[in-house]
Amino acid sequence: MALYCAGDIQGCADALERLLAHIGFSPSRDTLYLLGDLVNRGPDSAAVLRRCIALEGSILALLGNHDLHLLALAHGVRAPSRRDTLDALLQASDSETLLDWLRRQPLARSITHGGDSLLMVHAGVLPQWSAEQALALAGEVHTVLRSSAWPQFLQRMYGNQPDRWTDALKGADRLRVIVNALTRLRFCSSEGVMDFSSSEAAATPPPGLLPWFDVPGRATQASLIAFGHWSTMGWMNRPHLLALDTGCVWGGSLSAVRFGTTLAEREHCQVPCPKAQQPG
Repeated sequence: MALYCAGDIQGCADALERLLAHIGFSPSRDTLYLLGDLVNRGPDSAAVLRRCIALEGSILALLGNHDLHLLALAHGVRAPSRRDTLDALLQASDSETLLDWLRRQPLARSITHGGDSLLMVHAGVLPQWSAEQALALAGEVHTVLRSSAWPQFLQRMYGNQPDRWTDALKGADRLRVIVNALTRLRFCSSEGVMDFSSSEAAATPPPGLLPWFDVPGRATQASLIAFGHWSTMGWMNRPHLLALDTGCVWGGSLSAVRFGTTLAEREHCQVPCPKAQQPG
């Protein structure tokens, strides 16, 4: 039995199939966690979702910003971007099934393996949040997405404000901060004020900002976290941090990590990807 995490697929169904073949993935034996952005920008988002549904139980996913964008687009809440590649999925005969499966995925997952815990998110975790709090807050959004109120939630989901967390937040503002942190965060201030204007590499932060994981004293600094979302940063393997978006859709690679008997035992697995879109 092998345990894997993989980064952003973004509609690159062929890359997913080649990764599964490369690692010798066995649905009856192995488990693969996908860290969000299953869809968009690549050529066949529908095939990615169909594969996840077919292997549900052995492939487990969480939501990224592009996945939420698809849900909002399908409900007329969001206008399409010129770079979107979602028309075929939206027009597919099984689109309702694919969208319903997608909205039932969480924004964070946590597992225990070899006596240690792993928190998985798409983008980041605010410095004030513990791993347990991040998981609980993700659960608040998950509950709404699985309820009859989810179309109303999508209408209020977008926006950059509030740009920081306080425990007093309620309603749409509270859910918006949770979504923005877990699916969009890259840089923030040392006080946890989020910035969404830059997607530069982590080594060159804008003035006054830090990569979320480098904020001194963040509550999760002793917790292992795996995330994607940041293709300009690429593969990162620190004792308590795994970054797995290596730019599959941009002509980079689709990366996964294979854990050994403990979460500290890691092997980087990747397959090269043809460029589906030009960065920038």
